[in-house]
Amino acid sequence: MEKIPYKIYLTEDEMPKAWYNLRSAMKNKPAPLLNPGTHEPMKAEELAPVFCEELIKQELDNDTEYFPIPQEVYDFYKMYRPSPLVRAYCLEKALGTPAKIYYKFEGNNTSGSHKLNSAIAQAYYARRQGLKGVTTETGAGQWGTALSMACSYLGLDCKVFMVKVSYEQKPFRREVMRTYGADVTPSPSMTTEIGKKILAEHPGTTGSLGCAISEAVEVAVSTPGYRYVLGSVLNQVLLHQSIIGLETQAALNKYGIKPDMVIGCAGGGSNLGGLIAPFMRDKINGDLDCRIIAVEPASCPSFTRGKYAYDFCDTGMVCPLAKMYTLGSGFIPAPNHAGGLRYHGMSSILSQLYDDGLMEAVSVPQTEVFKAAEQFARVEGILPAPESSHAIKVAIDEAMKCKETGEEKTIVFGLTGTGYFDLVAYQKFHDGEMDDYIPTDEDLAKSIASLPQVD
Repeated sequence: MEKIPYKIYLTEDEMPKAWYNLRSAMKNKPAPLLNPGTHEPMKAEELAPVFCEELIKQELDNDTEYFPIPQEVYDFYKMYRPSPLVRAYCLEKALGTPAKIYYKFEGNNTSGSHKLNSAIAQAYYARRQGLKGVTTETGAGQWGTALSMACSYLGLDCKVFMVKVSYEQKPFRREVMRTYGADVTPSPSMTTEIGKKILAEHPGTTGSLGCAISEAVEVAVSTPGYRYVLGSVLNQVLLHQSIIGLETQAALNKYGIKPDMVIGCAGGGSNLGGLIAPFMRDKINGDLDCRIIAVEPASCPSFTRGKYAYDFCDTGMVCPLAKMYTLGSGFIPAPNHAGGLRYHGMSSILSQLYDDGLMEAVSVPQTEVFKAAEQFARVEGILPAPESSHAIKVAIDEAMKCKETGEEKTIVFGLTGTGYFDLVAYQKFHDGEMDDYIPTDEDLAKSIASLPQVD
């Protein structure tokens, strides 16, 4: 077999020309979004005041296998794609493991993460519809940064509600958004009715993605010429992110490599869903025998301690109901440094796959994540984002199991972005000021008890 290089690149001609819709392969389709008033499946016309028309079609389509990537989006992708699949030779050597470790690196663009893959697509459809601008939320700031870049490129206004704890922890991420012309507001805020309500009920709260979503949706539906766009959770987002998995599989196929496990961090599900899409298809079809592992923070354990039920996607309870693994829309996680993984629920697609036993999930504490991040940075030369470091932690754990058993398994994980805007978190870790807060059963029971009753 041909010697495996340090980095496997696809040529421009080999970059996927279409997004893959994993739902088309699923035997059990994800449950539909429900109208919170009637509990009936949401119709396209009901979603139209919130989302762009073409994105609604993608959101509701369970059967179309591939969606062609528009030429303008494809041309934008070519600025930073295909992204490299890297063999972690140095990490393997440091661990003394017989495992072969690969990571798909999505941080080689100015936004610093995979989020740009969907941001440019959603901004493109907004502009094609003739809209003036879009609103959104952001946790760690990666999605807000990516969307501000995409909107600047396409001449759209961009209003971002940034979770307050991240707004304060990551001022430089905020300033990148402002550099690209975005209006950035810490959430919850006093600029919306929902924000005022949340602050009245939870004085001094550090916010959550659920809070920020509520504010962004309120502004979108009340401002002519605007629509709301989301960086994770939704079916359309996982569709756009499938380019990650398609490229990963194509790069592996160049050298006849089949993974024994595919690992990704999980918050709302965008990067994980995109990474695993073609591998999960092959697993469902019986063409691949591999473990697929979702890694989430122990402070916000939607998969491992949540309930599979219909819930609001936002804290203000103005969005449709989605069936997902959830901690309850009222759950406000601790102000940890998992940033983009601090969402109360999980993608309906991934929730269905997990409930069907097609994938695994594990939660890990914060300090262990940063230990793994530091170990990776010292040998592989990339400072990883805290979110990505959850996948690194479990990839290292699995590699060490291979060391114990002598098995030469192939491990693939997603390195979703860089951590150069997360240095406050690294400082807390190095100064010994980082804790491992984990919600109690009582904490979770209280928020889960507020789930809407859906027959």
